[in-house]
Amino acid sequence: MFIARITGSLVSSQKVESMVGQKLLIVEPLRVDEQDQKSLKGTGRSFVVVDTVGAGEGEIVLCVQGSSARYTPETKTLPVDAAIIGIVDQVQVGSNMLLNQSAPAATATRRRGGGQG
Repeated sequence: MFIARITGSLVSSQKVESMVGQKLLIVEPLRVDEQDQKSLKGTGRSFVVVDTVGAGEGEIVLCVQGSSARYTPETKTLPVDAAIIGIVDQVQVGSNMLLNQSAPAATATRRRGGGQG
């Protein structure tokens, strides 16, 4: 698993039938900043992921890759290699709080964002 920030979305007009209606997002994995151990920093890499939780651009999310991406009820029949499985509210490493955001009501109750992908 890894945490990432959603940086964009992807639309594909031609795809296999099982992917129709799946929301595809672009994420950049995050890591602890070496210069400032109290913040997260992007890695500069990007991944396309299927969104199973209704996340939105700019949010910090929990992602899985490989066969783990197909272990959710939403993805078990999909040809995917990476999936969002959660929206992150807090990240704490040791005594350092790297992320602490309370989810707005719309985010907390939102599920499966619907079909852009």
